[in-house]
Amino acid sequence: MALLALNLNHPAKFFDWGFVSVSIPNLIMIGLIVVLFVLALVVPFPTHKEDGK
Repeated sequence: MALLALNLNHPAKFFDWGFVSVSIPNLIMIGLIVVLFVLALVVPFPTHKEDGK
């Protein structure tokens, strides 16, 4: 319920780096996607081990 009280009625802040201009919320989402992608590469798939074979 505390998130519903957040005021979203203002312009987003931007990160400017040379010719790149990205809003901070989009930059956070890009970072989360990169972290999830790296985790998907690193975390092994579950395997089925058969006993005696």
